[in-house]
Amino acid sequence: MNAHPTFTRRTVFVVAGLTATTLALSACGREADSGGANAGASAKPIAEGKATGTLTVWAMGAEGEKLPALVKEFEAANPGAKVEVTAIPWDAAHDKFASAITAGQTPDAAMVGSTWMGEFAGMDALDPTPEGIDKASFFEGAQKTTEVDGTAYGIPWYVETRLVYYRTDLAAKAGFSEPPKDWDGLKAMAKAMQEKAGAKFGIGLQAGGQGSWQSIMPFAWSNGANLTKDDGKAYNFDTPEIAEAAKYYQSYFTDGIADKAAPAQPTTEPDFASGRVPMFISGPWMMSAVEKVGGAGFKDKYSVMAMPTKDSSSSFVGGSNFVVFKKTENRDSAWKLVQWLAQPETQVKWYQQSTDLPSVKSAWEDPAISADDKLATFGKQLETAQAPPTFPSWEQVITSFDTEMEKVTKQNADVGAALKTVQQQAESIGTGQ
Repeated sequence: MNAHPTFTRRTVFVVAGLTATTLALSACGREADSGGANAGASAKPIAEGKATGTLTVWAMGAEGEKLPALVKEFEAANPGAKVEVTAIPWDAAHDKFASAITAGQTPDAAMVGSTWMGEFAGMDALDPTPEGIDKASFFEGAQKTTEVDGTAYGIPWYVETRLVYYRTDLAAKAGFSEPPKDWDGLKAMAKAMQEKAGAKFGIGLQAGGQGSWQSIMPFAWSNGANLTKDDGKAYNFDTPEIAEAAKYYQSYFTDGIADKAAPAQPTTEPDFASGRVPMFISGPWMMSAVEKVGGAGFKDKYSVMAMPTKDSSSSFVGGSNFVVFKKTENRDSAWKLVQWLAQPETQVKWYQQSTDLPSVKSAWEDPAISADDKLATFGKQLETAQAPPTFPSWEQVITSFDTEMEKVTKQNADVGAALKTVQQQAESIGTGQ
């Protein structure tokens, strides 16, 4: 489903979401266009006592396959409850949810992509998060992915963020014993990888196309960019902060440090293992991927570094959320399941079963996670990582950004003109709220 899995494997892209449902709703001006039926709503508390009854749950991909084993512990702690998990493929998930919402036949609870929240909340399908769930326990950026028009729906279930992977052995040849801290340092290191360490390209960067905003926006956020204006009510792409970040990103391609003709199907793992491209930006799942290709001992030949600073260091926070649907007839039990999934000890068990990183900050104190230096760097970056706005139209608008950035990287198009185009299209589409 993802055009560039190296950079985007675990983040939900809703190209499918640009299909009938989204476009139709946007065009027709649905009820949610007035701001969401539950704007500012406060949810009822969760009733006391154990969960009871049968709960239907949908989950996607590997999570859908592994969740049944995890919830057996929930069932054991709540003998009167049974959880029936339906695993659905990612590429069919969005439309299945949209159809179920339209038909009023949603499950009780479900894993949903964080970028679907605005759309589903706008369809009045989600139950607001009860006060009994501590929203402050989650990474702030992840928590914001659950919030639509001032109301939280569900929890951030698991998270991921993006860091710079680099070969430590080749960095030493290039004259770097420590990772750089800022933009100039990152570029100098990538260039030195070519000139002194035998790399064909200093760093692998996505040359535009679907999902490339996740590689570009960390630089923009680190430069103080804000994707919204007018008190968070409008898109804000045409800004000096984003322009400077996009020009910096473009310079890697114009200077020949990054490959503007990289294959559509990335070869990141073998290129990284061979040293052909000894740096790239991606998420935690690439640790096991590069170590598998690199073979025994390769884990000691690379490390990860935080996104380099300009004004600060920030990155993208992705992952998936877990929600309760409004149509559920077993609301309290559904929320008790979600509440259980958010417990630190449950999050650690889920990490051990799935390698999904915990969204609850205190879970990162467990030795199963804190003892790994690379994971700890991901955890540190999550403290400042940011998410895009939860506007229902986000997936439509960001497609324009990805398209324009491909012109910037591959055709050396003018960054200012590209961002003006994105802004004009964003204003034409609107936020959907």
